[in-house]
Amino acid sequence: MSSGFFKDIQKVTYKGPDSKDPLSFRFYDPDRMVMGKRMADHLRFAVAYWHSFAWPGSDPFGGQTFDRPWFRGDDMEHAKLKAEVAFELFTLLGVPFFTFHDRDIAPEGKTLAESNRNVREIADIFAKKIDETGVRLLWGTANLFSNRRFMAGAATNPDPDLFIYAAAQVKNVLEITHELGGENYVLWGGREGYETLLNTDMGRELDQLGRFLTMVVEHKNKIGFKGQILIEPKPKEPTKHQYDFDVASIYGMLQRYGLENEVKTNLEQNHAILAGHSFQHEIHLANALGLFGSLDINRGDDLLGWDTDQFAMNVPEMTLAFYEILKAGGFTSGGMNFDAKIRRQSIDPEDLLYAHVGSMDAIARGLEGAAKMLEEGDLKSFVDERYSGWDSGIGQEILKGEKSLDDLAKYVEEKNLDPQPKSGRQEYLESMVNRYS
Repeated sequence: MSSGFFKDIQKVTYKGPDSKDPLSFRFYDPDRMVMGKRMADHLRFAVAYWHSFAWPGSDPFGGQTFDRPWFRGDDMEHAKLKAEVAFELFTLLGVPFFTFHDRDIAPEGKTLAESNRNVREIADIFAKKIDETGVRLLWGTANLFSNRRFMAGAATNPDPDLFIYAAAQVKNVLEITHELGGENYVLWGGREGYETLLNTDMGRELDQLGRFLTMVVEHKNKIGFKGQILIEPKPKEPTKHQYDFDVASIYGMLQRYGLENEVKTNLEQNHAILAGHSFQHEIHLANALGLFGSLDINRGDDLLGWDTDQFAMNVPEMTLAFYEILKAGGFTSGGMNFDAKIRRQSIDPEDLLYAHVGSMDAIARGLEGAAKMLEEGDLKSFVDERYSGWDSGIGQEILKGEKSLDDLAKYVEEKNLDPQPKSGRQEYLESMVNRYS
C-alpha cells in the first residue's frame, strides 16, 4: 500500500540519451555490460536514509524548509511512516542498497535501552521490506555526534562513561546490521577530535579511539559478521581537528593499533576537498595502502568552506574517480552511497527523485568514460613507461634491498651517470582525459 507521498510517480526506467523525461535514466542502464560486468554491479548505488528522510532542510542560519508528514511527530508511528516512504523511493529509483544511522530511523528514548528497542522495532520493518523489495543494506552506523552528551566526543571523550555508552550503542547497531544482512559497518567520528589543546590530551584520546575500534572488530568476529568495518575520513567540521583527518592519517592510526588488515575506509568527495585533497587522490591512496572500501558520493561547493553535501553531477570528476576504482578491481563489499542533500529550496517530493536520477546518470557516464580509458590503455601505458626503470635491473635491486649507498655511489662513477629530467606531459595527459569525460 502506497503512503501517497510520491503521488502518481512511476518507477524510473532507462530511456536512453535522447530522453527529455527528467524522471528517466539517460545513461544509467542497470543491465548494460561494462568491462564484463553489469553497470548496476559496478556502481552499487545506495540511498542514504539521513539526508533524504531525516534532514529538515536547515542550514547554519535557517531552520526547517521541508514539510514532510513524518516530521510532525517524534514517535514510532511517524518513524514507521518514514520507513514506508523510504522504501517507496528505493523502489522507484531501482537502487540495490540503502544505508542508515540508528537516530535516522527511530526516535531516541529516555534510556539507551528504550532507544535501542525503538531502532530494533524499525529494523524488524526493514527486514520485511528487504524481503519484499530485494533492496539490501549496504551498511549501518550509529550516530555518536548529534546528542549533546557527545559534545566532547564518543570514543575519545574524557569521561569513560561516555565511551561505555557509545560502545553499547554501537553494539546494538552492529548486531542489527548483521541481522539485516548488511555488507559493511561504518564508524564516522563526527566529534572525535578537539576544539582546543588547552583541555585535550591527544595521546590519551588516540589510545581510547584505538581501543574502541579494536572492541568493534572483536565483537564483529564474535557475532560472525562477515561484513567490512569502515572508517570515514573527515578533517574538520564540526570539530576544529578530527583524528580521522584523511586516508593517510587513518592508515597511521590503524597501523599503530594493529588494525590495518581489519578496517578500511568509506571515502567522501566533500571530505576529501576539506582535507585539501582531490577525490581522486583519496581513492588512489586508499587503494595503494589497501584501505579502499566504499564511497559516500556527493560534491562540495568550491566557494564554501564547509560540508555542503550536494549531489554529484561532475562527470569529469566521476570519470577520474572511477578510473581509480576500476584500476584497482572495483568494489567488493562497498558501493556508492548518496550521502547528499537536495538543496533547502528543493522542497517537493519530486526533487528527491530528480537529484538521485541526475546523479546516477552523471556517475554512469563517469563509469563508461573510465572503462574506455582503461580499455584503450593510453594513460596507463604512459605511467608504466615513466616508472619502467624500476621494473628491472638496478631499480629492482634497490627495491629488494640488494644495494647500499656505497654501491649506488660506485654505480654513478662506473657509469659516468648524468641523468636528465624527462617531461611529465601534464597538459598532454589532461587533454587525453578530456576525450573520455
